[in-house]
Amino acid sequence: MSAFTAQLPDVLRELLASDLALVALFFVFVLEGAMLLYVAPSELLVPGALVLVGERLLLPILAVAVLGATVGQVALFSVAKRGGREYLLSRSWFRVGEDSLDRFDGWFDRWGSVVVPLSNAMLFTRGMLTVPAGLSGMSTKRFVVLSATGTVAFESALAALYVFGGQVLA
Repeated sequence: MSAFTAQLPDVLRELLASDLALVALFFVFVLEGAMLLYVAPSELLVPGALVLVGERLLLPILAVAVLGATVGQVALFSVAKRGGREYLLSRSWFRVGEDSLDRFDGWFDRWGSVVVPLSNAMLFTRGMLTVPAGLSGMSTKRFVVLSATGTVAFESALAALYVFGGQVLA
């Protein structure tokens, strides 16, 4: 147990030590993948989970992160594919402006589907090519593979920085 979690209320500490912690984490990552989690940057989620739940669950945390984020991105991809650009831009929960969406559409038009895993593996562009991929008519199966590939790289890098960075600083 970390010094941080030792200060948490007993109920919360017990939740974090239970199997429900991974279920809760899954839903957090679904929201993150669907670009609906505005209260926490995606760059902090895996390191935060490792702090709260513990490094002993490193691989399950990574699995839940990849699965949850991919499910969330597929949901947003599907909404973009079915509803279209104007539908998304008219929704208050979709907080990407038209100018930003134009820029990411341009990336997708120029580079094609290769930008989906690349953008998912990079800071600050994570998930931004989900909508252009959906608008392009890409197959859902192809999107799932590309999205998950980039997410594995991103989340694994964050976990490695947390684990190995902590050892260097200790």
